[in-house]
Amino acid sequence: MSARAPLTGTAVPITPALRMGNLGPAHAGTSPGPVGSGTVGAAEAETTGARSSDMTRRVRMLRRAVRGLVTVGVAACLVGVMQAVAFAHVTVNPETATQGGYAALTFRVPNERDDASTTEIEVQLPTDSPLASVSVKPHPGWSYEITKIKLATPIEVHGAQISEVIGKITWTAADSKSAIKPGEYDEFSVSAGPLPETDRLVFKTLQHYSDGEVVRWIQEPASGADEPERPAPVLRLVPKGDTASSSSTGTARAALAASSTSATGSGAGVPWAVGLSVASLVISLACAATMAVRSRRTR
Repeated sequence: MSARAPLTGTAVPITPALRMGNLGPAHAGTSPGPVGSGTVGAAEAETTGARSSDMTRRVRMLRRAVRGLVTVGVAACLVGVMQAVAFAHVTVNPETATQGGYAALTFRVPNERDDASTTEIEVQLPTDSPLASVSVKPHPGWSYEITKIKLATPIEVHGAQISEVIGKITWTAADSKSAIKPGEYDEFSVSAGPLPETDRLVFKTLQHYSDGEVVRWIQEPASGADEPERPAPVLRLVPKGDTASSSSTGTARAALAASSTSATGSGAGVPWAVGLSVASLVISLACAATMAVRSRRTR
């Protein structure tokens, strides 16, 4: 039986190189540290820059969208208000008649308020070119009162001297049900003549509301000037021989009046136009606010 040799060996010293993980010549000269730390830092910087650039683009797009929506809303509001003003005018129809003849005149009165009704209408007949004969057409639900005036200089009609004529007609609603309500209009008719030999007749009108307000349609339009804010109804008169002008003008005015009547009768009154304008503006602002909130959430 052979004796075993003692287990002996040479101890291998642990050097700092081994402690740091340098296992051989292939790794000589390498320094310890986080693997790829420079690459990760560059990637993070690039990502941050991309996010900042994307946020800047979103803010610019949001500002442009807000400006566009506000512009559209304001434009819609202005258009609605302009249409409302056009519908609100008190007018006389037809707008053209022949001198020396008789005409059935209708005063169209729209209600321009959304919180009050029209309860009384005063139409002043011209005194500088008086109308010798005026007959009032009865209006259901309304009463009328005639005010006569003395003429300083009598006029001659069919060989007779006329010294007293009708100077004003007042229509009054019998009750609140008969009054002209918001979004509605009504018409009041008379027959008048003979029409004097002048180029136009101005019918100044006062419109009374249920809350006590009185709107005065008494401004006379000037030739070549812009239409006044509260224009009085005007009847244009043409000579007897000017039948072509009277016919063509009357046809055009009738078409315009029919179009206006259709629009107003279908509900296109003042409150509707103003309401649509306000709604457009509110929707535009709401969209802008929503976009702003979403933009903040994405930051």
